[in-house]
Amino acid sequence: MDLSPAASLRSRVTIALGRAARTAARLRGGGSGGTALPGLVVERTDPGFLARTLGQLPHGVIVVSGTNGKTTTTKMVVQLLRDQGLRVLTNRSGSNFVRGVLASLLTEVDAGGRLDADIAVLELDEAHAVRFVELVRPRAALLLNVMRDQLDRFGEIDYTASLLRQVAAATTGVVVVNADDPRLAADHFLTGLTARSASFGAGEELRSLFLSDDDLRTGHTGSRAPRPESCPAPRVLLESIEDQRAVVTVDGQAHTIDFAIPGIHNMLNACAALGLCLEVLGDRADLPRLLTTLSAVEAAFGRGEVLELDGRRIQLALVKNPAGFRMSLLSAATATADEVVMIAINDEYADGRDMSWLWDVDFTGLRDGVAVVTGVRAWDMALRLRYEEVPVGAVEPDLDAALELLRAAAAAADDGRGRPMRVFTTYTAMLALRARLGQITDVEEAMA
Repeated sequence: MDLSPAASLRSRVTIALGRAARTAARLRGGGSGGTALPGLVVERTDPGFLARTLGQLPHGVIVVSGTNGKTTTTKMVVQLLRDQGLRVLTNRSGSNFVRGVLASLLTEVDAGGRLDADIAVLELDEAHAVRFVELVRPRAALLLNVMRDQLDRFGEIDYTASLLRQVAAATTGVVVVNADDPRLAADHFLTGLTARSASFGAGEELRSLFLSDDDLRTGHTGSRAPRPESCPAPRVLLESIEDQRAVVTVDGQAHTIDFAIPGIHNMLNACAALGLCLEVLGDRADLPRLLTTLSAVEAAFGRGEVLELDGRRIQLALVKNPAGFRMSLLSAATATADEVVMIAINDEYADGRDMSWLWDVDFTGLRDGVAVVTGVRAWDMALRLRYEEVPVGAVEPDLDAALELLRAAAAAADDGRGRPMRVFTTYTAMLALRARLGQITDVEEAMA
């Protein structure tokens, strides 16, 4: 859709104001420009800018939402579609609020508001996704899971599910859901949608590995209940895992993938991304190329990201709720005995203020010891580990000081030969640690 002269003029003014705000944010020390101020300026001065700009995309908008895995899965979808020949717009800044999307658009449009893209793939926070779809109806939605997260903000998870149901209801083409999430696959969630529905999931041998929030809360870790009849059979299933190799079935045909990305949860995210792309691309999908691309995708920043520090590997694992922490611990189960471990727990707004969920995580896999516990809630985390009889080397709330303790512990391990490091960290602690690591080693820019 081409912009009319009047719409183009309106966009020119909005873009000039937004870019001026971005420059002002930089001058005030807002990193690479920040997203809050320029996004706010665009939002307040031109409420129609979002819909007008994204309305130009010939293949529309894809929304990726859910509690866990949004950033990594969005990165996968973007890479898959680009390797299929599409020009893809995304909110690379990692800001998954509407203002973050607006700020990202400022870097992608020309001075007249025109986009050089075919399709948009946008990661959106569950609550802000509802606000987004009131402005722009997506062509496709990928809904990953519903878990307890930021309880002070979202309350109970049935409320979070209701937010994602509003996203699904606004979607025009296809809604792809996790067939093993009891809320997203439920009859009342999928019935009555305008869009067709599709799903991804885990094979029967792995379904008990990917537990729902209800399973974690009740302690039920046995066989999973059958999928609801209204949920379409998954086109893409994660059937088996051995180290970094997985068997994935697509429409009943088995394929072996050697993943570059770490973490068993990311293998399920890969199935989600593949399932979505098959639905969006339709007959144009080049499956062998999609599988090759998927095997090469690397972790998004802070989500299993592997860096080098002092000549040794340091891996950052983002944790923010019981399910996510559990999957990170499972993924690291064979490695942590050979690694020096740090846990960094903050309770800022972006982390969620309520840290009671730490008591629902099984930390017995760390009984070889945690070298350092840090962050605003370091003492809460240390107490939780003490109840689990996990030895803790040091409790240091200051993140910079804790990182130095971790480096020292890693260097001294095994009679000075040194060992690799792993950090389990909440979101704001991860950002702070990456900033510090960026001063002493090579770190990919988090902001685009």
